[in-house]
Amino acid sequence: MRPKRSFEGPTFLLALAVHAAWMLSTLMAVRHPWVGVICGGFVVAWHGSLQHETIHGHPTRSRAVNALLGSLPMGLWLPYGIYREQHLDHHRTSALTDPLEDPESQFVTGDAWRAASPVRRAILLANATLLGRLVLGPAIVLVRFFLAEARRIVRGDLVHARAWLGHAAGVVVVLAWLELVCAMPLWQYVLTFVYPGLALTLLRSFAEHRPATEQAHRIAVVEAGPIASLLYLNNNLHVVHHDEPAVPWYELPERYRATREDVLAKNGGLAYAGYGALLWHFGVRARYAPVHPAHAASALSASPVGLQPES
Repeated sequence: MRPKRSFEGPTFLLALAVHAAWMLSTLMAVRHPWVGVICGGFVVAWHGSLQHETIHGHPTRSRAVNALLGSLPMGLWLPYGIYREQHLDHHRTSALTDPLEDPESQFVTGDAWRAASPVRRAILLANATLLGRLVLGPAIVLVRFFLAEARRIVRGDLVHARAWLGHAAGVVVVLAWLELVCAMPLWQYVLTFVYPGLALTLLRSFAEHRPATEQAHRIAVVEAGPIASLLYLNNNLHVVHHDEPAVPWYELPERYRATREDVLAKNGGLAYAGYGALLWHFGVRARYAPVHPAHAASALSASPVGLQPES
C-alpha cells in the first residue's frame, strides 16, 4: 500500500464544494422551496459522505484539520465525535452486522424481538424493506440513537459529554446561519434537508452488509451510476473501502475496476447493479429478517428469523 499523502487536493476541494452547496441551497430554499426539496437532502447526505472521509484520515494527516473540515452538523442530530467513535468501531469488529458487536447494525436480537410489541415488530419488518427504510428508517435511527444516549446519561456515563458540547456549538452555528442569514424556519430545514438527507444515507447503507458465516461475505458492492457514486463518494464500492479505508474516495473506482473479479470472489459475489435494482427487488420486500441469525435462538417461534428473501 502506498504511504498516505500529507494533503489530498480533491478532498479539500470537495469540502469547499459541499459547504458552498449547503450555503447556496439554504439561501435559495426560502424563496424557492423546490430548491430545498430537490437539493436539501442531497447536500446533507453529501456532507455525511465528506464526514466519513475525514473520519478515515482525509484530506490531511491532521485529525484536527480533518475534523474542522467535516464536523459542522448540517444534519443537526449526530455529534461528529460519536460518529467517529462508532464508525471506527464498525471497521474494527470481527462480527459485522451483529447488533451486540456492530454499532451500525440494523438488526435486533431475538430477545429484543420477543419483547417488542406488535406495532414495533411491524415497524421492524417495514424497516427491512427499502421503501420502509427510506420513510421510517430516519425516525427509527433517531429514536434509537437518542434513547441510547439518554440511557448512557442516566447511568452516569459522561464519556460523550465532550462530543455533545462540541456538537452543541456547531448546531448554534447552523441555526444562526438559518435564522439570521437565510430566515429559514427550522421545520422547513428539518423536513427538506435533515430528514431526506438521513434517508439518502440509509439508502446507501441498506445493502452494504448482510449476515454471513464468513466476515468477507458480509460486505457488498453496489455498482452505482455517476450521481449516486458522487453522492456517496464511491463508498458504494464498500468491499474496497473496508479492505483499504485509507484509500481516498477518488481512487476507489480505479481500485475496483482493477480487482473486480478478485473482489467479487472474496465477498461471495455480493454485488448489485445500482440502487434502482435494489428498489426493484426490495422496495416492498424484506431483504432480511429483522432478527440477526446469530441471535435467532432467543426469539419466539413467531419471529421471522427464517426469512431469507435476498436473491
